[in-house]
Amino acid sequence: METNVLIILVDDMGYSDIGCYGGEIGTPNIDRLAANGARLTNFYNTARCSPSRASLLTGLHPHQTGVAELVNNDGPGGYPGSLTERCATLAETFRAAGYHTHMTGKWHLSNEREQPDQSWPTRRGFERFWGTISGAGSYFQTTTLHDGETPVPLSELGPDFYYTDEIGSHAAAAIRDAAEGERPFFGYVAFTAPHWPLHAKESDLADTRGLFDEGWDVLRTRRRQRQLDAGICTEDATLDRRDPAVPAWTDEPEQKWQLERMEAYAAQVRAMDRAVGTILTALDETGQAGNSIVLFLSDNGGCAEELRSDPEGAARFRQHHLIIPPSAPDGTPMRVGNSPDISPGTADTYTSYGQAWANLSNTPFRLYKRWVHEGGISTPLIVSWPDGGLSDGVVDAPHQLTDIAPTLLEATGVPPLAERDGHAMPALPGVSMLDLLRGGEAEAHDLCWEHIGNAAIRSDRWKLVREYEGPWELYDLAADRSESNNLADAQPERVKDLADRWQSWANTVGVIPYGDVLAARATRPNQPA
Repeated sequence: METNVLIILVDDMGYSDIGCYGGEIGTPNIDRLAANGARLTNFYNTARCSPSRASLLTGLHPHQTGVAELVNNDGPGGYPGSLTERCATLAETFRAAGYHTHMTGKWHLSNEREQPDQSWPTRRGFERFWGTISGAGSYFQTTTLHDGETPVPLSELGPDFYYTDEIGSHAAAAIRDAAEGERPFFGYVAFTAPHWPLHAKESDLADTRGLFDEGWDVLRTRRRQRQLDAGICTEDATLDRRDPAVPAWTDEPEQKWQLERMEAYAAQVRAMDRAVGTILTALDETGQAGNSIVLFLSDNGGCAEELRSDPEGAARFRQHHLIIPPSAPDGTPMRVGNSPDISPGTADTYTSYGQAWANLSNTPFRLYKRWVHEGGISTPLIVSWPDGGLSDGVVDAPHQLTDIAPTLLEATGVPPLAERDGHAMPALPGVSMLDLLRGGEAEAHDLCWEHIGNAAIRSDRWKLVREYEGPWELYDLAADRSESNNLADAQPERVKDLADRWQSWANTVGVIPYGDVLAARATRPNQPA
């Protein structure tokens, strides 16, 4: 029996939010997947949604795909912001090998969100697509929603529509339909949960009320202890102190509102887990669970973004994102931004959970989405393949998104696509993890990142990292995964060696200096995000 492939990607979820990585939210379906598979503790994304999707789906570094930041068109001096013709997606590769290909959920790899073009999923290998083209939006009134290339208007969504549930149902239907055919399938499920806005069904909110009442300080310590008990980052992380920008819970003046924010976020995670359960049930009931490789991961770390509630900030947000409905389904005006007078969760709000809770989500790391410190790029990765001879348990070797494509291609025997529309495809830079997942040794290789000028390289236990325009920092991740003890001044030769290797990688993959990107963007204002 041929092997199916299913990738489940979630959005803006921190390292420790799910139960099997230390969280208290309650994610039984994801935890069940982990119990029957491998959990990687040192796996990395690219710190942001669009570049992570580009790298995951092509096996290339995002700079090679045209999508190195978001979907802004910053050409000709910057990145085009849409998948270029000079890369092949996994959907195109598997489809060429005879697989049925389907996708549900968020695309966010095209700067054209209304008129289909060559960067849309339907033109990049997916025979079946139901989902959104843009990067975020209401869970109750989902904009840029398409069935194939046909827009789905808000008027057709119905009173009980909730995007996360619908993603699960449509993905399960695609799996069931594929089981009736004679071809194996490649499926890609891209949830928007738990990305802002904080929209949750009342039934899910009821399950999270009171869960965080002890506050972020106590909960962060408890998450860390559960990680230690489970073997997650046991000897290679210290518990970093609370983010200095975050007050102690006892000093927080708006505790009730803060709890409402995290309860809504957690309700979104619970809904996502329920949808994962719907998908796994479809695999079980069609007899495809054993011969299906299932991967579960997040596109970046917890998100500390605060949405402005002042009139100018809210208006600007609407203008640049075009993802906020004009009103709630009942006609109520939308209330945009983070303010204690806006309780999150309902369809007439548009809010986020903020820095303090993102700090909890990323336990035991520091910093957040957009940074290439551990809090921005560390993701849970669960790999399940019952018939594949994988070793169960915790895997600590470092890998990143570019290693997923070689792993899946080796596991299925599908060759990489050598040519697409007359263009020779670049060689995949990553290494296969298949032998490692079967109990073998990891293949040592450097891991490199660049995002909005933030840069990093990891070589075995050593990581060199910097924020844009700041100095290099050096950390020994074998003793200090939380990046608390900067050794750059004590080891200048190591800093120089790693910096030179990072620059060589940057030259190879086409990293554009961020100052040049900003200069190009200044000539093209009002780009969508």
